[in-house]
Amino acid sequence: MSGAGHAVVLDAPGQYRLVPHEPVPPGPGEALVRVHASGICGSDREVYEGNRPQDYVRYPITPGHEWSGTVDAVGAGVPAELVGRKVVGEGFRNCQVCDRCHAGETTLCTAGYEETGFTRPGAMAPTLTLPARLLHPLREDADLTAAALLEPAACIAAAALKANAQPGERAAVVGAGTLGMFAVQFLAACSPAELLVLDNRPDREGLARKLGATEFRTRGQGLPGGFDVVIEAAGSAVAARTSAALLRRGGRLVLTGIPAQGAAGLDPTDLVVRQLEVRTVFGASPAAWAHTVRAFGAGLINPLPLVTHELELAEYPRAIELVGSGDPDVGKVLLRP
Repeated sequence: MSGAGHAVVLDAPGQYRLVPHEPVPPGPGEALVRVHASGICGSDREVYEGNRPQDYVRYPITPGHEWSGTVDAVGAGVPAELVGRKVVGEGFRNCQVCDRCHAGETTLCTAGYEETGFTRPGAMAPTLTLPARLLHPLREDADLTAAALLEPAACIAAAALKANAQPGERAAVVGAGTLGMFAVQFLAACSPAELLVLDNRPDREGLARKLGATEFRTRGQGLPGGFDVVIEAAGSAVAARTSAALLRRGGRLVLTGIPAQGAAGLDPTDLVVRQLEVRTVFGASPAAWAHTVRAFGAGLINPLPLVTHELELAEYPRAIELVGSGDPDVGKVLLRP
C-alpha cells in the first residue's frame, strides 16, 4: 500500500491543505478502497464555508462523501473475495445495536451522527478505509465515474421508496438539480401516466425530458394540480409549499431538501384539510442503497449525463467555486485523486 498522492484536509472553514497521503491499513471488519472519483455537492460547500450545523461536521476533516472505487485490501473477518471489486459505500457510521438500526433506519441511529466526509475522513484522497459492512459491490462492467454519483442517487431512492409511486399515477418533481434529475429517473421507472418537472431554470428542460419527464414548467407558467405523488428536491421552503400545492387531496409528498433554519414551512391547516401524507428524507438507509445499486446495474438510472466537470484533486478550490457559481453549465463536479 503505497502512500502516493495527496489528500485534501480542511483545518477550519476556508482553510484547506493538500497533504501527503498515507493509506490506513484496514483493521478487523474494515476495507481499504482505492478511490476512483469523489463528487462535490452543496453540503461540501457548506463544510468549506463553515455553514454546516456544528453537530454535523468535525474539523480538521478530509471531505468526500460521494465516491466510487475498487477494494485494495481487507482486514480480518472480511471476505477476501472483496479485493478487486468495484464498490460504492454508505456514509452513515451507525452503531448497529440501537432500536433504529435494528429496524433498518440507520440514518436515525440514536448513538449520534457520524458520517464519512463530515465527521470521519472522506474520499478526497487516493484511498479510503471504512467498515466493509458499508460497502455495496457493483457489477464488473460498472462505470466507476457514473458510480461516483450513487450516493445522491441513494438519498433520492429513499425518497422514491417512501413515495411509493404506482404505475399510472401522476407524479411530479420540484427541483431540477442533481437530486431532482435522479428523482425523475426513479419515478420514470415506475411508469407514471405523467411526470412533471418544475424548476425556475428553463435550460434544464432538455435534460429532464431526456431522463424521463413528460412535461416541464417554470413557476411563472402556472401550476397544475391533482398529482398523486410529488418529490421535492430543491431545498427551499417555497419549494416545499409549491410541492404541496401540486398534490391532489390525499396525495403523497416527500421532502428531501433542507431549507434555511427558521424558514416558514407548510401550512398545517392545508395538510390536515386535504389529508396530505408528508414524509422526509435525510441520507439513505441500507435498503435505499441496495435499491440504487440494483437500479444502476439494470440501467434504470444513468448518472453520467449529470457530470459536467472532472478535475484533479489539487483543483479542489476551483471545484468548490464551480459548485456555488450558479452557472447553468455546471452540473455535477467530480474530483479525481
